[in-house]
Amino acid sequence: MNRREEIIYATLELASEYGLKSVSLSQIADKVGIRKPSLYNHFKSKEELVKSMYTFLREKAKLGSSTTSQADAFPEDKSLAQILIDSISTYFSFLSDENMMKFFKVLYSERSISPVAAQIMLDETDRMISLTKNLFYGLVVHGKMKNENVDTAALSYAMTVHSLVDRQMDLITAGQSDVHMAAELPKEIIEYIQWFCKQMEA
Repeated sequence: MNRREEIIYATLELASEYGLKSVSLSQIADKVGIRKPSLYNHFKSKEELVKSMYTFLREKAKLGSSTTSQADAFPEDKSLAQILIDSISTYFSFLSDENMMKFFKVLYSERSISPVAAQIMLDETDRMISLTKNLFYGLVVHGKMKNENVDTAALSYAMTVHSLVDRQMDLITAGQSDVHMAAELPKEIIEYIQWFCKQMEA
């Protein structure tokens, strides 16, 4: 682990305990065992550190989650519902990464007061919408989905799933669910996907 990674993990640990806004650069430096000015050799500001943390943890989580190649994304023997369930299962696997989950919990608690946290959440939502649109275009081309209002369908689908994922994370944090994010999809998401497919299946 290099020094940048040490700083990122130290910041994540402190933010999980005290909240991102309450963590100072001095605390981070102490946690890593360096002097505060040395932090600036790696990150110009706390904002840059938080943005770098998001990028780093996201890439690490992606490496740990299962992915499907574009060529294998639309097999003939899979229904539209199964393709969408597989896609959401991959996203849940990504979210279930321990450090990614910890980071998102920090962001969720601070996005209403922190512009940096809010921007990261916006970026993540926009990424999800964009990926959903690309998936839906592919499903239309492969004859799995109707070619009707694809952009609107993708936006509606992405935002509904996003809200259901938020709800599941809240249930876990509140101690009202012992279902791990990667273990199984919540029945509400499966039921929504099945309903959605009845409307959009080609």
